[in-house]
Amino acid sequence: MDALRRTLLKGAGASGAIAAALAAGVLRPTQVLAAEYNRAAFEAKDLAGALKGIDASAAADSSSIVIKAPDIAENGAVVPIDVVSNIPNTVSLAVLVDKNPLPLSGVFEFANGALPELALRLKMGQTSLVRVVARTADGKHFVAKKEVKVTVGGCGG
Repeated sequence: MDALRRTLLKGAGASGAIAAALAAGVLRPTQVLAAEYNRAAFEAKDLAGALKGIDASAAADSSSIVIKAPDIAENGAVVPIDVVSNIPNTVSLAVLVDKNPLPLSGVFEFANGALPELALRLKMGQTSLVRVVARTADGKHFVAKKEVKVTVGGCGG
């Protein structure tokens, strides 16, 4: 049998099987969407609202959270940030930018035994504090901050 014909028949068979599973309701595309997220925290327009949304309004300062970020960012559209939490039993890290229109940039949860480290690129509209909030398994919150000066804004600035 011709190899092209065989490939086409396999593709048609697989497509038919997927279409039949979708029609029968076995596969539901809505189930593969991202998990629910904290809409109130991500849509908060100010820092206090974002911190309240992640239940970290009374977070204690900590030097055990290490933020590596440039002192001066040439372009606010792409600001590299590295974060490491040396706090035992850290289960999530939240990154906030004080003066952005929506301060909460991301919340990252770590599975049991995962190292609480991350590297990301932030968009910053202007010179601002970058805050990282660590949450431990027992529900305590700790925060560290670093000022990043931006020469060219990335949020329409």
